[in-house]
Amino acid sequence: MRAFLALLPILIIPAPAFADDVLLPPAVREMLEAAIANGNETEIATVAKIARQTNPESAGEIQRMVTSWKERTQATHDTLIREARFTELWTGRIEAGGFRSTGSTSEIGISANATVSRTGLQWNHKLTASADYRRANGVTSRERYFGSYEPRYEFDPRGFAYGLAQFERDTSIGYDERYTGSVGVGYKLVMSKPLDLSVDIGPSVRHAKYLTGERETKLGARGSMALAWRATPTLTFKQTAAGYAESDVYTLNSLTSVETKVATRWSAALSYNVQYESETMLSARDFDTLSRLTLTYDF
Repeated sequence: MRAFLALLPILIIPAPAFADDVLLPPAVREMLEAAIANGNETEIATVAKIARQTNPESAGEIQRMVTSWKERTQATHDTLIREARFTELWTGRIEAGGFRSTGSTSEIGISANATVSRTGLQWNHKLTASADYRRANGVTSRERYFGSYEPRYEFDPRGFAYGLAQFERDTSIGYDERYTGSVGVGYKLVMSKPLDLSVDIGPSVRHAKYLTGERETKLGARGSMALAWRATPTLTFKQTAAGYAESDVYTLNSLTSVETKVATRWSAALSYNVQYESETMLSARDFDTLSRLTLTYDF
């Protein structure tokens, strides 16, 4: 008992306060709470940074407030996606450009592309359709139509499995119809605010019908990459490429583009497409290129 009484003064001495235990001044707390209520991530990060600089002893409380907001926001986002019907939460983009000339020559050309996608908790879906058409003095010099559907299952934050069903028609290189199917795996090499880079690879099968009426089916391998660099809030550089390797045929399609925002939903894009076919009905045109200046609308 005497030993306990001797230790009692030590036991009741309050423990030293840690820096995280210092409460935020009411004015600073109200400012951070107002930013959180607005829900703007950039604004919250800015206010939290200033609050930490002016009140370093309350850094722990500031971080807890920001973390709590992020957790609530993520939980609400996940619930919204989980309870949504498949027909909901789709976003898309329409891209179009064209020209027409009259006089000594009569020429018309159009280029259009549409993409719709849906991002889920693990499943993502993407549908793409495009058309390029050019006709001069009654002769069609380019006629290319493209459509694809690509589902993707993300089994962790970086790794994913994909599927691909694709249709092409390109009379300029000798194909009346070409169907492609592929499955495989991919990996996100870079994931950051300014830069995203992913690659994927897998087996493929392609069935082609040529303008001559001949048909053939070939097994092979497919690989692709996608890069997006957001240089500024209004300027984005993109590079995508897909290649196919079969027993005696190689195909490469590369698209390079630079986009600049001109309004909230509107952008202007300059792109350069290169398509290489090691074996075509028009052997003199293994390489096919197309430059486009288009206007895009996001919805």
